Amino acid sequence: MHVTDASDSRLALLRQWVTEDLGFAGAHIEPASADASFRRYFRLIRGADSYIVMDSPPDKEPVAPFIGVAQSLLGIGLNVPVILARDPERGLLLLSDLGKRQYLSDLLAGRDVERLYADALDALVRLQTRGAEAARGLPPYDRAALIREMNLLPEWFLGRHLGLPPTAAERAMLERLFETLAHSALAQPAVFVHRDYHSRNLLITDEANPGVLDFQDAVRGAATYDVVSLLKDCYIAWPRERVIEWLLGFRERLKHAGLDLGADEELIRRFDLMGLQRHIKVLGIFARLFYRDGKAGYLEDLPRVLAYTRETAALYPETADFARYIDERIEPRFEAAQANARARALSAARSAHPPGS
Repeated sequence: MHVTDASDSRLALLRQWVTEDLGFAGAHIEPASADASFRRYFRLIRGADSYIVMDSPPDKEPVAPFIGVAQSLLGIGLNVPVILARDPERGLLLLSDLGKRQYLSDLLAGRDVERLYADALDALVRLQTRGAEAARGLPPYDRAALIREMNLLPEWFLGRHLGLPPTAAERAMLERLFETLAHSALAQPAVFVHRDYHSRNLLITDEANPGVLDFQDAVRGAATYDVVSLLKDCYIAWPRERVIEWLLGFRERLKHAGLDLGADEELIRRFDLMGLQRHIKVLGIFARLFYRDGKAGYLEDLPRVLAYTRETAALYPETADFARYIDERIEPRFEAAQANARARALSAARSAHPPGS
């Protein structure tokens, strides 16, 4: 069994578990992926068989939510990894392997775009309608959670990334904005919310599409949250006309299944404001992932997320002050902040791997 870093104590623990406890001596292990948290995933290969091992430090990311949500999603017929073995005390799970083919790679190449989105939207309809009972046992995506997420923007994106801590007047403007967005979210029908339903967490598989990953943070919340995560994806953007067409088609699918999201204008406004809440949060999260956690890859997605944020804020009178703030305060500093962060990331990479090491 091959490992990447002998000093990695969690990896050593994982190796011991799969070899001694599960009997995979002689198998090959390689990195599979890491998400925007403390969790990591490794691919375990033995002969023609392939599995995924989740490493989730129990003091930071307990596996119990993943186990519970996985069972719920399997119960309503979604294609999610099956848990084959577990050690919750040590934060380790052995999962079935749904493959390596992310939606994102095919979408970027323009392959089967309409079919892939149709499949993803159909699965989301199933989640929101057949998952109603399971949703009642999930934590509520309430005002406190929504506001807490948006407060990552002033701390990490404005203060840390841009060096632009809000003035008292700007802070008051942001607080009014955050209340507006939270109110809109809480006025929507409450459903099972995956919370990260986007192209990097959806897989093209040999079974039913999509394969769905990274669902352990599921909550009970606004019906537009997952569809905005999918259609205003932080990793790929589409023309607004196409996004609205997909959204209205999703509304019709849901209505046929018994859940009514309202008339066009009301739905589109709620969708846009939910997207604004999410992208405000993501600006803060992506900055935090770099400055706190040393994950530089998300820096290159910040321009796309900021563009979503600016475009949506300009659409509605109640968010127009924030659009002006982006134009007048954020945009003039953004490119320099990005360049400084890239230079910092390059310096850190060179320090970690000096020439000749």
